[in-house]
Amino acid sequence: MKNPKSIIFLAISFLFAVENYAQKTVHQYVDPMIGSEGVGRVFVGPSCPYGMVKPSPDCTSSPNSGWLPMPKEVTGFSQIHVSGTGGGPKYGNIQIMPFSGALDKMDQTSFRTEENVKLGYYETVFKENNIKTEITTGEKVSFYRFTYPKNKSKELKIDPGFFLGEEKIPDAREAQQFVGSQIEIVSDTEVRGYSRIRGGWNNGRAYTVYFWAIFDQPIAKYVTFKDGKFYNNQKAQFDSGKKTGTLLSFGSTGKEELNVKIGISFLSELKAKNNIEVEIPHWNFNNVLVALENKWENLLNRIQLSSDTSEEYKKMFYTGLYHTMIMPVDRTGENPLWTNDEPYYDDFYTIWDTFRTSSPLITLIDSKRKVEIINAMLNIYKREGYMPEGRSGNDNGRTQGGSNAEVVIADAFVKNLKGIDYELALQAMLKDATVPPGGNEEKEGRGGLIDYLKLGYVPYGTDRAGNRTIDYSYNDYNIAVVAKGLGKTELYNQYMKQADNWQNLWRPDYENNGSKGFIMPKDANGNWLDDVVFGESKIQKPTFKYTPVIIESPWYVCHWCVFFYEGNSWEYSLSIPHDVPELIKKSGGEKAFENRLNTLFDSELYNVANEPSFLTPCLYHWIGKPYLSSDRIRTIIKSSFNTKHDGLPGNDDSGAMSSWLAFHMMGLYPNAGQPYYLINTPLIKETVVKLENGKSFKITTKKMSDTNKYIKSATLNGKTYNKAWIMHDDINNGGELILEMDSKPSSWGTTILPPKK
Repeated sequence: MKNPKSIIFLAISFLFAVENYAQKTVHQYVDPMIGSEGVGRVFVGPSCPYGMVKPSPDCTSSPNSGWLPMPKEVTGFSQIHVSGTGGGPKYGNIQIMPFSGALDKMDQTSFRTEENVKLGYYETVFKENNIKTEITTGEKVSFYRFTYPKNKSKELKIDPGFFLGEEKIPDAREAQQFVGSQIEIVSDTEVRGYSRIRGGWNNGRAYTVYFWAIFDQPIAKYVTFKDGKFYNNQKAQFDSGKKTGTLLSFGSTGKEELNVKIGISFLSELKAKNNIEVEIPHWNFNNVLVALENKWENLLNRIQLSSDTSEEYKKMFYTGLYHTMIMPVDRTGENPLWTNDEPYYDDFYTIWDTFRTSSPLITLIDSKRKVEIINAMLNIYKREGYMPEGRSGNDNGRTQGGSNAEVVIADAFVKNLKGIDYELALQAMLKDATVPPGGNEEKEGRGGLIDYLKLGYVPYGTDRAGNRTIDYSYNDYNIAVVAKGLGKTELYNQYMKQADNWQNLWRPDYENNGSKGFIMPKDANGNWLDDVVFGESKIQKPTFKYTPVIIESPWYVCHWCVFFYEGNSWEYSLSIPHDVPELIKKSGGEKAFENRLNTLFDSELYNVANEPSFLTPCLYHWIGKPYLSSDRIRTIIKSSFNTKHDGLPGNDDSGAMSSWLAFHMMGLYPNAGQPYYLINTPLIKETVVKLENGKSFKITTKKMSDTNKYIKSATLNGKTYNKAWIMHDDINNGGELILEMDSKPSSWGTTILPPKK
């Protein structure tokens, strides 16, 4: 007989091992429902990192991500979705729906009695028929497990004609439009077909989603349909520009569980079938789920938080990382437009949203992936003439401001990412900066470029003239940085000069709310405009007074034709990320600038949900008061972010909001396109970033609490560190940044200000 003490010791050791494993497994803290309600619009279903297939429920055809909260009905489960997006919906292709009963009606809409969502897994039970649906996924294959009530018949609808964002108006702006669909019952366990749709948020050309579905039970009976009519004993409905689909019955005998694998491809039905054979050749649902969890775990645990971090903060942080790596989407090997072995990514939604935080966060923890994404952008440039600003459905579109691929390139260049042809990248950047896109200026390139080059600004009357001028100035700075690094002095001088063009719309004598100097409308003749035209009438042209606090949309007639996109001059006049010292000077000096920032926040003119305002809370760094930046950031996070379903303050926009939060919780914030991070008071006591080069960088706080929230002093690798910013190379070389905290502000970080232009 074994010694009882030994048994107790082994039991305790096992419990410690289990507890230790649980601590190391961080994907458990991801809650896909954070930001699912309200304005967040995140995708709630299972997805691989940057995964092509994103299956989840569609609750009518209106929501961008497909999902809406209960008690909204479910029309079915589609295989492709986007996450966190504004504008019109996109995708929602190849819908399936389990039901029980006769094969005699098209609409199988049902209501949920419950819902269970976690990373890699979705589950619901329908009220009408008590059918349970479980979903997990691979990269290009969805896996469904339907459990029907005992002794009930097992039916399934497959509807390739369904899609999100359908409107009756032909060519309605940002609506998707049906082009065609096709379906064929190939065998008693296989169905194939496709969906061809055009339009959506980027008003793109037609894209085709092919599918191959395989069942683990044979089809007992079926009908196909086209244009609302059923056809018995017809196994196929060819594409004639009408919606097609099928209703399948698997009978009422045998097991209650029906497993379905749906391979997706943008190339062909046979490629969709091959994706199943390569990815999921078996029928083990749990194995697919575990493999998906492991993929996420390998990414998410590259940043580890101190064990005493609260459950809430762990959920907020790791969910933020998760949301950042859902899009863009890896479609390497699935490009229907050209053939090569280079990476191909789609669903840049949009770089205007993601360049500030999402892109730098991916660079920090998944730099090899970032190299792939940039090479995909350059590949698009080589084949189609322009890098994407926005892209979806294999088509560029749309621009919201600048040609911000330049920021992404510059960010990679200054952070020394290898494996990118920067000579080609500079060529692509210069194409944006010199060649007008022509025709549809929302598609790519720089709208209003001719005026910008001639006048030094985009004049009022051109859509989004204000933020385009600001963005183009920064994009020109990005070009100058890369040109200088490649030894092209003449180009550097030219574009560094153009980086000052934002100043051409700076109206120095304009006062508002106690502050002086704003980016304001100017016409092509150089006249400042106090009054601008309301509406688009060709006959009557009423005007209204333009002020820095006006947000022209949505009450303004043309949402897209405004001077500032999704913001006002108070916000945008502070969005000069490459030249903050000059901005301070033009605002009247450090004291006037501090008052200006205080007015912005205290008068509730600041909007954290607006990406051009992402850097603004950190601007106190440039006047030597980083502790005020930290105060603002902590207040914003505590008032605007939480773990509830409406826990994001704005559209997540491919992880833009989530990555902003994740950076600030670590105490770092990137100024994208530049090689440094601003240092603020972290929300987490200790963070370890495991870098791809095998090194680690640790951020440690000492004596931090709700009262001890100010950085008193710092050391980097044991040496005194007095800067409230840190270079990317210092992080990438590994080491430890120790922040000593105190209950009141100190002189730390007040003398050596962040880099100048």
